[in-house]
Amino acid sequence: MSRPTDHRNLDLWDLHLDVCYGRSGGRIIWQPRILAWFTDRYFTHTPLPPRYQGMTEPEIYRDLGCSNRLYFYNDAYRAIDPPGVTRRDEQRGDLITHIIETPKGIVTEQEEITPNSWYRVHRKRWIETPEDMRVFTWLYDHTQWRWEQAAYDRVYAEWGRLGAPTMFMPRVNVQDLYINTMGVERGVWAIYEWGSVVDDYFRALRECHLRMIDVINASPIMLVNYGDNLHCATLSPRLYEEYVLPAYIERGDKLHSAGKWICSHWDGDTRSLLKYARISNLDGIEAITPKPQGDVTLEEAKEALGDDIFLLDGIPAVYFDATFTDDDLAACAEKVIKLFAPKLVLGISDEMSSQGDIERIRLVGRIVDDYNASVN
Repeated sequence: MSRPTDHRNLDLWDLHLDVCYGRSGGRIIWQPRILAWFTDRYFTHTPLPPRYQGMTEPEIYRDLGCSNRLYFYNDAYRAIDPPGVTRRDEQRGDLITHIIETPKGIVTEQEEITPNSWYRVHRKRWIETPEDMRVFTWLYDHTQWRWEQAAYDRVYAEWGRLGAPTMFMPRVNVQDLYINTMGVERGVWAIYEWGSVVDDYFRALRECHLRMIDVINASPIMLVNYGDNLHCATLSPRLYEEYVLPAYIERGDKLHSAGKWICSHWDGDTRSLLKYARISNLDGIEAITPKPQGDVTLEEAKEALGDDIFLLDGIPAVYFDATFTDDDLAACAEKVIKLFAPKLVLGISDEMSSQGDIERIRLVGRIVDDYNASVN
């Protein structure tokens, strides 16, 4: 069956924007995030299933009849180091040292290549002392941002209109310490023990991100994500209220003034943070992971988001593995649609694993297409 409302027959760039901005007439979009399924195969040199051999990734998405959430457009926003800053890498065996030299001092990070993943293991973090943090404070105070049209054009040439251009901002204050520069334990220690050094660092980071928003607001990309990976096992309500919430409100006001649509990535466990969903100046929340994978039910997520906030994703990634049946997946997809549509960008929370069955993407796609036909 082929209907005008089926994903195969739609401009998925337009559908994506129409859903987010409430112009879709009740239709939703199916955007399964399957990047890990591809990258794990590339890393292990595992051939794609016969049907997809010789296809590009965009061709596979087209064949599956679904959209993609195109965060590749992030390359169009370039951070410009101040004069006097140099960056270089040194490698000895599997250990890579990243070095930033600035007029205020030198900072380093060390990562170890592993045989199991593209991702590397941190052996030394960027910030280990207050002096390291002061160097980064100076760096953020003097960092500027620039729009790179050529990068935008490259992504469009590859992915076309399989989804609307989308970008994600750097992680906010506490999440920056946890994930980018210090790790969780040292980050928490710094927040409570380093006083004005951390306050000044957060100020510089905030002002740097506001300068980035000036470039975002002048750009054609309308969909903005805060790539924060919030997880309530590491981010307490107290820390959220003191640091993250004020930053979200300020960022949101500035982005909304230019008509941007905003979401944030909350994955892992989210139960103790969902009470902030409707007061955080967001239009949507991405990757809330329901049970049996996360710590909340779909009903609890719906209660927190209400009728105001979009859900992005919603189907636990484990439902695409052999542990669960096609019927389990179908029932979950139908439940997510019933609870959250039309404020729904249906996807996988967080990403389908390399063990997932790619053909199950089609199963959910048929459910979505049937739903969209019913509301057209």
